[in-house]
Amino acid sequence: MQISQQQLDLVNDRIRALVEAGSFYGKKLAEAGITHVETPEDFTKLPFSEKKDLRDAYPLGLMTAPEEEIVRIHSSSGTTGTPVIIPYTAKDVDDWAIMFKRCYETAGITNMDRIQITPGYGLWTAGIGFQNGAEKLGAMVIPMGPGNTDKQLQMMQDMKSTVLCSTSSYALLLAEEIEKRGIKDNIHLKKGVIGSERWSDKMRKHISESLGIELYDIYGLTEIYGPGIGINCEYNEGMHYWDDYLYIEVIDPKTGEPVPDGEMGEIVITTLVKEGAPLIRYRTHDLSRIIPGKCKCGRCYPRLDTIMGRTDDMMKIKGVNVFPSQIEEVLANFSEINSEYQIRISHLDGKDTMRIYVESTGDVDFDALSKRIAEKVKSRIGFTPIVKVVEVGVLPRSMKKTARVIDERFD
Repeated sequence: MQISQQQLDLVNDRIRALVEAGSFYGKKLAEAGITHVETPEDFTKLPFSEKKDLRDAYPLGLMTAPEEEIVRIHSSSGTTGTPVIIPYTAKDVDDWAIMFKRCYETAGITNMDRIQITPGYGLWTAGIGFQNGAEKLGAMVIPMGPGNTDKQLQMMQDMKSTVLCSTSSYALLLAEEIEKRGIKDNIHLKKGVIGSERWSDKMRKHISESLGIELYDIYGLTEIYGPGIGINCEYNEGMHYWDDYLYIEVIDPKTGEPVPDGEMGEIVITTLVKEGAPLIRYRTHDLSRIIPGKCKCGRCYPRLDTIMGRTDDMMKIKGVNVFPSQIEEVLANFSEINSEYQIRISHLDGKDTMRIYVESTGDVDFDALSKRIAEKVKSRIGFTPIVKVVEVGVLPRSMKKTARVIDERFD
């Protein structure tokens, strides 16, 4: 999807601000001798920005607006390396709330809904992002934050919450607890707005059927406001994103060249109106594609497909490149297992070993099922993993994101 003239004008405005502030990207542009872009071709010559650039700018090297206009900072949820600090102006906070309000409206949520928010508050963008958007919508907010499942379920029943905002991992945990406690008749949920981690179709179906709710995928990342920059509509054919605030392109992760609409690649985002920490051509490492054509819902906003994974998700095992999504696709074909799985990679006796743990939902022969799954995985990735079938509930549940790939080779 080619950048429009209106979007180019907004990019030029951000370039001016970045150069004047002497930010890391302003310096990059000055070194490259670029202070203005005239055409879509000029835009593709602009240098990329990367997570490393943002880390190198710690603590406030990204700040592009004057300090007296900065009202808040957020930080990425990553646990390794130097954190990324993102400053926000009052307008940035309001713009983010407007985008999030659109997300709720796209999901058919109104000011008569009661929205229970379970993601974390604090430096992380999730909890407060969900809350600001809900308040902008005029809905009733139940700002629970993460954890304390007993209290979550008590409030869900007493407050008659109609919308659950959470990670897919915590939605699964809540669904299982509701079933275990036999309280489904006391739950009034109609919709779930789920973000922060990739989840399989099998997991989506399981949560949706267990809770009897419609599920919506919300997209976002701390560096680019936070969650709320895109969501799927009722037709569930990709996520609409707000192209008056963001320009999204998809590139070949190896060459850095843009790929045609409809082709899979790495999402690259440019913020068009952000003041506190504008980013131009930011490489997200998320893999998806732009869906060509107009959605059946009639909305004018363009669409991204479901996030298929990350360029850094790839595991190299026995010389073979393996993505978790490939394993998920194989596991989806086995009705005897549920949506939970865990991959552990070890280096034993001089060779790499991949173990896959799955949970069985029925009274089946675990050994025979393990062999069948191992054969199917081998036909997909080229080598045989060790598959271990365990009883439902054995694999860990999480109130945040669940670690489904554990690489023990570098521990």
